[in-house]
Amino acid sequence: MGAISITGKSMGATSLKLTAGKITKTVPVTVLSRNLLSYGPASGNGLTAIVNSDGSLHVTGTATGQWRGLSWTFSCPVQGTVKLSGTGIAGLTTSVKFLDAKGHQLEGQATSNGNAVAIPAGTVSLRFEILSSEATPTAKDGDIRAQLESGDTAHEWMRPDNTSLMGGGV
Repeated sequence: MGAISITGKSMGATSLKLTAGKITKTVPVTVLSRNLLSYGPASGNGLTAIVNSDGSLHVTGTATGQWRGLSWTFSCPVQGTVKLSGTGIAGLTTSVKFLDAKGHQLEGQATSNGNAVAIPAGTVSLRFEILSSEATPTAKDGDIRAQLESGDTAHEWMRPDNTSLMGGGV
């Protein structure tokens, strides 16, 4: 049996009109975000993140040390190759780590505006991190628009479907 794949330009509810001979059927369709990340409010290690009305993250504070910051863990929604892209705040890096069923980190990671990477076999969940890259962290107050998507091409930023996942310090 065949399959139909449809890519929408914008998120939300719509419908699909199908016609076969004299029979026409309208099917409701929900267009999901191409942004596979899940995140929401978080606080830890001197940083605080809130979700802006457009779905981006507003991060404030001063990290307690280099490679300290915020994280969110969620089920891995795809397999194959992914790319992390977007805009950020100077001195903060974004990355996605791959975790196995026990929560242990597997090899490799997707880094902001880096190359596309293959999700390792055995990946069950992902951990999205925002960390200070500064040896002596400085105060931050800005917006991050990170996007993780299938494939090896970065597209225009789109809010993720889930912006209510509570995060914490890492």
